[in-house]
Amino acid sequence: MELFIIARFHAREGLQDDVARALREVVPPTRAESCCLAIEAFGATRDPRLFYIHSSWKDEAAFERHATLPHTVLFLERVQTLIDHPLEVVRVRPLGMVE
Repeated sequence: MELFIIARFHAREGLQDDVARALREVVPPTRAESCCLAIEAFGATRDPRLFYIHSSWKDEAAFERHATLPHTVLFLERVQTLIDHPLEVVRVRPLGMVE
């Protein structure tokens, strides 16, 4: 069953450009993964330090595999030093698909 991921990133003061750069760099190799159905990074319109990734995956196993790939591991190591909160990655499904 298709899995959706929402990740939230709130940059430390003055590091929003670094977070945006890290997001721009991780999206293309992630999008190229065969089991990634879609991925996009977003910047909040009212808070220049707030960013999100929304992605969809073939299934839970596909996302688990993604989490082990070098570009993902490097991104997570890098971005965690740039945000002012613990990393937030939420696995979601549309309400019509929630059991």
